[in-house]
Amino acid sequence: MVDATASFDGNRLAASEASPRAVPIDQTGLSVSVADRAALAAYAQFSRSVLFAPAQSASWILNWTAQTGPDILVATLSAEGRPVFALALEVVRSGPFRVARFMGGRHANGNFAAADPRWLAKADSSAIRSMLAAIRKSRPDIDLIALERLLPDLDGVANPLAAFPHFPSPNLSLAVDLVGGFDALLARASGKRKRKKHRSQTRKFEAVGSHRRIEAKTPDEVNRLLDAFFEMKEFRFRKMGIANVFGDGQVRAFFRALFVEALAEENPSFLLHGLEVAGKLRAVTGSSRSGKRLICEFGAIAEDDLGHTSPGDFLFFDNIQEACETGFAVYDFSVGDEPYKRLWCDIETQHFEVLFPLTLKGRALALVLQQGARLKAFIKNSPTIWKLTKMLRRKAAGQTAPAAAGDDDS
Repeated sequence: MVDATASFDGNRLAASEASPRAVPIDQTGLSVSVADRAALAAYAQFSRSVLFAPAQSASWILNWTAQTGPDILVATLSAEGRPVFALALEVVRSGPFRVARFMGGRHANGNFAAADPRWLAKADSSAIRSMLAAIRKSRPDIDLIALERLLPDLDGVANPLAAFPHFPSPNLSLAVDLVGGFDALLARASGKRKRKKHRSQTRKFEAVGSHRRIEAKTPDEVNRLLDAFFEMKEFRFRKMGIANVFGDGQVRAFFRALFVEALAEENPSFLLHGLEVAGKLRAVTGSSRSGKRLICEFGAIAEDDLGHTSPGDFLFFDNIQEACETGFAVYDFSVGDEPYKRLWCDIETQHFEVLFPLTLKGRALALVLQQGARLKAFIKNSPTIWKLTKMLRRKAAGQTAPAAAGDDDS
């Protein structure tokens, strides 16, 4: 671990400032530009043939922009007139600070900025440093660039931001290796117990009515599954005593637009699944595709008369089985270390955070954020303290019983 606040400050950046227009930054044919939403069309064009994580896709960026109206910043690095690396960020207020971050905030996980893999093979940090200098020149009001929950690599290509001072994200990301197929996975992951539980759950569902797994194929189905998911999450977060990150109307509109738009794709980049029992949705998951990886971006269960049957576990069983059958190499549960994920997972990924202070205020905020991340990691890596923390949250919300399993509470 290294000190994130040692990365950049105003004095160091001033020595290498670049114009917000596309201008040369050295003698190797590199140039950098910084623009607002006028650059989104160029970003979308660039992303058609490069590496990026789902939350840096054109679909995510354009829909987030359309539905939430953020203060946008698009920084693009070009080589010989061709874009090779781009950061599409939103600028938000955090108390007295202005922070540039990946669009989507906490909803953006497993991040990897759009980059040409051919350029990444020979990239060095000086070019990215010049991008940061250009951002400071173009937007002197920004105190800090906070790039959080970064993937160490994507499809085997190292994240170029790992070359900068960084520190671990407080939450692990868990996934399961699907190579060899579903039978091979079950053979090494308590398969007999999982199959027996799945059969038992099926009998319990059939005792109260028919059941089926749904994949949203129409806008109406998208809205039905998301309506159920938002209701489940609102109840869950209220019970846990924490803020509902899906509660904002603009955030909900973003997810509706994102999943509806994906329906037009031959292989939708974002897709919804639900488990319906006796005509009611009991579990919902929202996923993204990233190469050979299927990522569960979010999930929730209905805490009702069938909550004890673990409908979330049932839906994950079917989702993972289908992921194997359709050729995915990894099923990714995304951020958060939870017992229901551990039942499946054999891959741990440690995301990392990079903070680039652009002002003295930004340096102070970077110190606070880094110490906060360390404290969160300490709490969550101590089972006793983490259990006590969740109990205190529930008591503060007027609840006494633990929340149901099968939903992320990290």
